[in-house]
Amino acid sequence: MAVEQPQAPAMARAGEQTRIHDIGYRSYDGPRLGRAYARRSLYSQSLRGAYGLGRSAKSKVLPMLLFVVMCVPALIMVAVAVTTKANDLPVHYTRYAIIMQAMIGLYVASQAPQAVSRDLRFKTVPLYFSRPIETADYVRAKFAALASALFILTAAPLLVLYVGALLAKLDFTDQTKGFAQGLVSVALLSLLFAGLGLVIASVTPRRGFGIAAVIAVLTISYGAVSTLQAIADAQTNTGAVPWIGLFSPITLIDGVQSAFLGANSAFPGGAGPGNGEGVVYVLVVLGLIAGSYGLLMRRYRKVGL
Repeated sequence: MAVEQPQAPAMARAGEQTRIHDIGYRSYDGPRLGRAYARRSLYSQSLRGAYGLGRSAKSKVLPMLLFVVMCVPALIMVAVAVTTKANDLPVHYTRYAIIMQAMIGLYVASQAPQAVSRDLRFKTVPLYFSRPIETADYVRAKFAALASALFILTAAPLLVLYVGALLAKLDFTDQTKGFAQGLVSVALLSLLFAGLGLVIASVTPRRGFGIAAVIAVLTISYGAVSTLQAIADAQTNTGAVPWIGLFSPITLIDGVQSAFLGANSAFPGGAGPGNGEGVVYVLVVLGLIAGSYGLLMRRYRKVGL
């Protein structure tokens, strides 16, 4: 069957309507910075976000307010020590974070979901993993950023206490030793709380649910452990008090620092763990930190698909 050929005028009109436009796209020929740069950028952005920097003014209110609340009692203690010419600070460096645990827990509850829940909710995690970031890079950057933010929150008031102690002309050697012990304690606390907070927050893409879950875990565990310890102490079963403390994050830190950092225990009756029990505390803390990292890796291998 013969096929009718298009008429020449029609072909000419089609040619006139067809144009190839150069809109200026070209391939990228700049430096390839690679995974390390992307990981550092994600860490920096997440750390800044933990204090609301680079975000809206509303996002800055709570973290900055908590930072101020953490530092104000230290300033008051320093003022009292300088004014009264006291021989020592009212609170030891290792005790400060234990006293302010409610503020620390609130900070973790507010910032851990902010670090990961929005990425889950808006399904941006696969975009991170498309190239060049991998699962380990994302998890390490987020873990390190929240731990660093917590360390800033908990170490800043210790620095205020230390500077104030030197201004009050307290013994330099004793204050430096106490300050170093306090920094070790809050560094361990920061890693533990960051890991637990991120694991809990990564379960749900809803930020509100993440906040409630983190508060519930930290508050209920501490309340239950403190109640059981008080009951054991009232029944003169003091040997059980240190072992009960293994089941709450804040009492774990209390046990480690009372066993190895010269701190006074906040346990009922002051029955802190001995060296043998303290080794168990250290192993549990390190196990929880490593376990949190492993759970985050497992979670984001699935999410990134």
